[in-house]
Amino acid sequence: MIDLHCHFLPGVDDGPEHLDEAIQLAEAAVANGIRAAALTPHVHPRRYPNTRASLQQVFQDFQQTLIQRNIPLQLFLGGEVRFSPESLELILADNVPFYGEVDGYKIMLLEFPHEMIPAGSLQFVEKLLSMNIRPLIAHPERNKTVMNVVDSIRPFTDAGCWLQVTAGSLTGRFGRVAQKVALQLLEDELIWVLATDAHTLTTRPPDLASGRDAVAEIMGPRLAKRMVLDRPARILGLGAATLAA
Repeated sequence: MIDLHCHFLPGVDDGPEHLDEAIQLAEAAVANGIRAAALTPHVHPRRYPNTRASLQQVFQDFQQTLIQRNIPLQLFLGGEVRFSPESLELILADNVPFYGEVDGYKIMLLEFPHEMIPAGSLQFVEKLLSMNIRPLIAHPERNKTVMNVVDSIRPFTDAGCWLQVTAGSLTGRFGRVAQKVALQLLEDELIWVLATDAHTLTTRPPDLASGRDAVAEIMGPRLAKRMVLDRPARILGLGAATLAA
């Protein structure tokens, strides 16, 4: 499996503070069946002022640490970009981490505030799409606007955004409402990929397998595989068959 949303890099956001915690998260991911992970620290200028340039060295150091410890987790650098005017400035300056490119579009993980989908969000994503940047919207099932009205996310998928749902939402880890919304998005075939959004070993662990199994039980194993392997591999430019071994 491939995890496209996790917070393993130490000391850069609300993920692990120290290297040993970060290593334990990587080991737990491997034990869960994850073979590749895009590390997606928050790019939130008002709170976590990370940029592509500032994250490169931290990422390379962590990558080297896993190699030295023989932890078989292939790493990629991404970023969870917060909706804001300041973030748009970083995007225009080509200073946010993108996953890769699919059909001529760079893929970027985009986060709305948990409390709402702010005014101007649709115009924001339309601007990105006009720049050949396709937003992969992070955990919409945990956004309060979507939790109140599931169809409030449809204008974004209609515009061309993809949705990334948290695996734990499907199993109830984030409460009944988030689970209900995630299941509705699944049944409506609006989910593009599952990811862990892992931050800690205890409250938010790197557990992608349980979400995959939930999708397989409801929609079948072929769709589950697409959500945790085939589509993520395409986004990262990997060969899914190699990672499936």
